[in-house]
Amino acid sequence: MKALFILVVAASVFALKLAGQNNDSSQKPNVVLDHAASSKPSLSKDQKSTARNGYVGDVECASCHRDKVEAFPQTAHYTTSRLAEKDSILGKFTPDENVVKTSNPELSFRMDEKKGGFFQTAVQGMSPYFTEHSEKFAFVVGSGGKGQTYLYWKVDQLFQLPISYWRELGWVNSPGYRDGNANFDRPIVPRCLECHATFFDSTAPPSNQYAKDGFVLGINCEKCHGPGREHVRRERAHPADLKDSAILNPAKFSRDRQGDLCAWCHAGQGVPVAPTFSYLPGQDLAKYLELPKSDPNADLDVHGSQVELLAKSRCFQSSGMTCLTCHDVHAVQADLSAFSQRCLNCHRPETSMFPKTHRVESTCVECHMPKQETNLIVFDWQRKKVRPQVRNHWIKVYPAAIQPQ
Repeated sequence: MKALFILVVAASVFALKLAGQNNDSSQKPNVVLDHAASSKPSLSKDQKSTARNGYVGDVECASCHRDKVEAFPQTAHYTTSRLAEKDSILGKFTPDENVVKTSNPELSFRMDEKKGGFFQTAVQGMSPYFTEHSEKFAFVVGSGGKGQTYLYWKVDQLFQLPISYWRELGWVNSPGYRDGNANFDRPIVPRCLECHATFFDSTAPPSNQYAKDGFVLGINCEKCHGPGREHVRRERAHPADLKDSAILNPAKFSRDRQGDLCAWCHAGQGVPVAPTFSYLPGQDLAKYLELPKSDPNADLDVHGSQVELLAKSRCFQSSGMTCLTCHDVHAVQADLSAFSQRCLNCHRPETSMFPKTHRVESTCVECHMPKQETNLIVFDWQRKKVRPQVRNHWIKVYPAAIQPQ
């Protein structure tokens, strides 16, 4: 799930420093390329990777686009992955709030804050005869709007920790993990990171092996606008008379290419047909990622299928709308009534497209894009299955969601 238009556990979105950046204490890009270092800007070893040539990082963008760079860190895209630190982990580490009991009376999990960082420990057996398996939190994945999960390093391989955090539940078994089992062995493959980070330098095989000094967490400016080094050079040399600014602007893409950019992470997992992180905005996504063929009768899940669901909508089919019609990825959009104003651009009260029983000030999305349970994120928690709700992007009439006027 994934990149540019709604958040997934999502998200999405931290901006990190790439090659050639200068330290700037007024900005706080989330991660440097050494996960054990502080989250302050630093020179990137990423400049050694040809895959990242031409990238400069968000601090360079701030020199001209400060309003956007200052607002963007609050968004789900920016915060969809970051270093595991006190301010980034939602769960509590205080006694009585840091333990997860399981259906197995001889297994529990404990979250600890220690001098060396934050740790997740599986405690198996009964006192005094028990064993412990501890791993250190390395990364937080998920903006925290709904929840977040955590990754750890085993040498240079990335794995998911067995306990996640969900706002409605607290500490909980990670999605898809069986209650009563201690599983530290789920590998994190590049396609997962492609939608929750700007860059990871894969050194596969195995599939979850990465260069520990070659990653950029969150979704930063260049994830959607492409490498900015040449753009910065040209702007500094001839800021007034540039016909070609050497930067990509998704708002100027064709409708199909705009859709591709969002589909990169919001149209399902797909099967990579080119190296991960090699896609550039504005290109034909099909050359990089094979997505499931569209089936008008397919039962699409509300999580990770936003682009396909939108395409089934009459609003989409009868207009030139794109994801950007409603979504401003540079800012937080928490006011549902503001989305209604986008609807009213076409569904004006004086036209037949606006039912007389509707109120203009109503929040259109609550009825026509209701939140529904996903079957792709399932928590096995306290002997029951728990599924979070995600907003359905198939815009239509849902009788059960219609509220009395």
